[in-house]
Order: sequence, then structure tokens, then C-alpha cells
Amino acid sequence: MFRHSGQRRTHKHNIRLAALLCLTAGFVNVAGFLAFAVLTTNVTGHVALFAEKIANGDFASARIVGLWMLLFFLGAFLSSLYRFQLARNPRFSHTVPIIVEITILCFVGSYGNTYDNSLIKTEFFAGSLLFAMGMQNAMVSMVSGSVVRTTHLTGIFTDLGIELSALIKSSDENKAALKQKIILRIIIITFFFIGGILGGILFKIISYKTFYIPSAILVFAMFYDIFRVKTIKYIRKLSHKVASE
Repeated sequence: MFRHSGQRRTHKHNIRLAALLCLTAGFVNVAGFLAFAVLTTNVTGHVALFAEKIANGDFASARIVGLWMLLFFLGAFLSSLYRFQLARNPRFSHTVPIIVEITILCFVGSYGNTYDNSLIKTEFFAGSLLFAMGMQNAMVSMVSGSVVRTTHLTGIFTDLGIELSALIKSSDENKAALKQKIILRIIIITFFFIGGILGGILFKIISYKTFYIPSAILVFAMFYDIFRVKTIKYIRKLSHKVASE
């Protein structure tokens, strides 16, 4: 899922990546909104809110929104910088961003119950989630060659509309590639939607502990390649042994 890049990366790799990481983003987006009344997986709405606060002279609130946008940017910047530093060994370039994201989500899950609607804690908790989502979005985008983006859907819906339109008019030789792209967009939208629904339902039941669930999904995603390779090797070894007997 994370191990392959460039020409070695296939459509199946991107499907797996999109399913698990979009599920995580959907969880965080809805749970974060219910917990702190802030959308934590994108900055589009925050740009509009920032402009509105500036226009109304509410510079204190504008500062907070500006900080959230900056934290999302810093998450993306640091995640990308780390990957560039390990360009010769891309197998491990995703590990630190994922570990940082897991740490942030577990921290929010453990200490989110101290949230008291104060501006300072809103800044802190919401800002932490925005930083984590910035890291995830940049990491996934770089791993997939900018094919998969997990934390926002505006561009995905736009691309899906364009590709569905192109599918109607395209020749048979181009339809296979278009269908792959369309399937990927639908997977992204579907799993983000599923994550959001589950995040909303579970937050009402287990409150801030909901953030442990996307953390667990990330742990599984991080070790998926290792477990998969070992399982395949074990099955092949077992098959050879049975055949030789």
C-alpha cells in the first residue's frame, strides 16, 4: 500500500490506500466537528471564515482561523519534507508522519474530555487535528503520485464529474483507464462518507474515545504491507511443502 511508488504502483495499491485513509479522514472530520465544532480535514471553509472575520473586524477570531490554516499547511510541509529527506528509501518515508498522526489522535482521544469550550482549548485540539490531517493528505498524495487525496472531496467530485462526462464520449480504447479513475473517485467518496457516519454515531456513544478508532486503522495501514508480504511468503512456503510431500 505504501511500499510501492512510481511505475511499480498499481491501481489496486491506490484503492487500498484510498479506502483506509479516507475512512480515517471521514472519522476525524465528523468526530472533530462534533467535539470542537471545527471542520478539521480541509481549509476551504476556513478561508471563507477567515475572510469573513477580517471583513467584520473580528481580528481575534481571524487569528485563530489563520492559525488553523497555518497548522494544516505545516503538517503538509513537514510530511513532504520528511519524505524528500528519505527519497532513497521511500519504504519508510511514511512511517514518521503516520506515527505522529496516531499520537495526535490518541492524545485527543485521551484528553479531549477536558475540553471546556474555551478558545485556548479549541485552538489546541482543533489545531492538532488540522496539523495531523495536513500530514496525512500530503503523505498520501506523494505516495500515490497525487492520484489519491483523502481529506477533502471538492476536487474529487469535480474530477468524477469530468471523468463520467468523458466516459460517455470516449473511444473504447480510453474507457478502461477512465473506469479505473472513476472507481477510485467513488471509493474515496464512499469511504470518507462511511467514516463520517461511523464517526458521528460512535462519538455519541463513546465520546472522545472515538479518535482511538482512526488511530487503530492507521496502525493497521502502516503494518499492512509487512503482514501481507509475510502471509504470502508463508502460504507459498506451505504450498511448496505440501506439493513436495
